[in-house]
Amino acid sequence: MFGNATTRRTTITRVSTVIVATFASLLLAACASSAPAGGAATDGGTAGAPAKQESGVSLAQVKKAGELVIGTEGTYRPFTYAAGGSGALTGYDVDVITAVAKKLGVKPRFRETQWDAMFAGLNAGRFDVIANQVSIDAARKAVYSFSLPYTVSPGVLVVADGSNIRSFKDLKGRSSAQSLTSDWYKVAKDAGANVQVVEGWAQAVELLKQGRIDATVNDQLTYLDYVQTQGGDGIKVAATAADPSRQAFPFRKGSNSLVAAVDKALTELRADGTLASLSTKYFGRDVSQ
Repeated sequence: MFGNATTRRTTITRVSTVIVATFASLLLAACASSAPAGGAATDGGTAGAPAKQESGVSLAQVKKAGELVIGTEGTYRPFTYAAGGSGALTGYDVDVITAVAKKLGVKPRFRETQWDAMFAGLNAGRFDVIANQVSIDAARKAVYSFSLPYTVSPGVLVVADGSNIRSFKDLKGRSSAQSLTSDWYKVAKDAGANVQVVEGWAQAVELLKQGRIDATVNDQLTYLDYVQTQGGDGIKVAATAADPSRQAFPFRKGSNSLVAAVDKALTELRADGTLASLSTKYFGRDVSQ
């Protein structure tokens, strides 16, 4: 009887040991299968944790594709256009993003898109980034991630040589030609100007030269491009607005690693003088900061 009891206890002990050992083996196997190869942390995660995925487009995806896909108009001189009306794109924005892509070690691939469809294309993933003089504002920042600015441009009050207008306050009661849908229409109106509606800068500057208006308000880049390509005879900048606009490259939210890499590239391009050189090429001065 005693011997039988001892045998039962021994058998029970052995069975229990086998069960515990089996359970431990299964637990270890499960843990091993959930860890990344080599047991190293990935993308800033802790050892054994899965890599955190970006919700936008990542730098790794761009590098794997070997190209940075860029949405741009291709008809917006001097920022993005085809010289001679056809062929390869050129322009300030095109040259800057091409230099950025080179820093990333990939090729730039441009997809020409009308402005009205630009952000819809970015949202749909048709391209990774937009290069089209997009101004940073609160509404856009709520929806998109932005790179560091590569253009800084204030508004300017342009008058004819010999004009006694020296500030925006002097616009009160004077005539100013503005495009109805532009931000500058509101600036001139708020300053008390009698605004004459025109189609754009080209028409406004012609009226100014003819003496049919007293002034026009526009972006400094527009003025500098005109002086660079047409000459600035007969007109001058009377005043500069206090708050400049800043243009940058927008990305889909969650493209953190790609935005960081582009920022690094822009910082290097600013430090080595590339941005200043490209600015001077198109505008006659550094407009990158």
